[in-house]
Amino acid sequence: MVQRNVFEPKFPEDTVISLRIALRGIEPLIWRRIEVPASITLPRLHMIFQDAFGWTNSHLHSFYIGDKEYGYEDELGELDMIDERGIKLYKLLQVNTPGFWYLYDFGDHWQHDVQIEHILTIRADRTYPICTAGARKCPPEDSGGVGGYERLLEIIRNPKDEECESMMEWLGGKYDPDEFDLLAINRKLKKYAKAVPAGKKSP
Repeated sequence: MVQRNVFEPKFPEDTVISLRIALRGIEPLIWRRIEVPASITLPRLHMIFQDAFGWTNSHLHSFYIGDKEYGYEDELGELDMIDERGIKLYKLLQVNTPGFWYLYDFGDHWQHDVQIEHILTIRADRTYPICTAGARKCPPEDSGGVGGYERLLEIIRNPKDEECESMMEWLGGKYDPDEFDLLAINRKLKKYAKAVPAGKKSP
């Protein structure tokens, strides 16, 4: 695989970006490494992040790239955000941009730090997007942010806790914070495979 320098003067459109996305504030880290086309739109990237982590797209979201915030038009309201529809990722990246961040659920405030690791040539033998690595399961929806999630783990790890039974019932009977199924994630991501036109694949 040929790698290109992240800091080329002009960010190349016909390439793939390797992104490392980590959920802020939780240890051990909950993270994913995903390869996406540089030409991907922000709404598509949002859905890829949702499926890669296991979120359910039940709440508002936004991207913070450079000094601007992007989100869905229907979510903008009085917020100072730019409509993300039709905007391609590579057009927002500047020389020496190390990354950006992605916010999901304005209430629980799940902040994801997104690091640009590599710029890669598109491979003919690989379908994009693809998740290549990661660790741990994302928190349950509506669990109350980092603090609520940490309290949830304390409860389910202690069967003697008076809230344990009701919490496990709310979780559907099971929840393994260390679960990570790479194959299952990539099965979900296959529906976005048209993100890279076949004509742009290198031999």
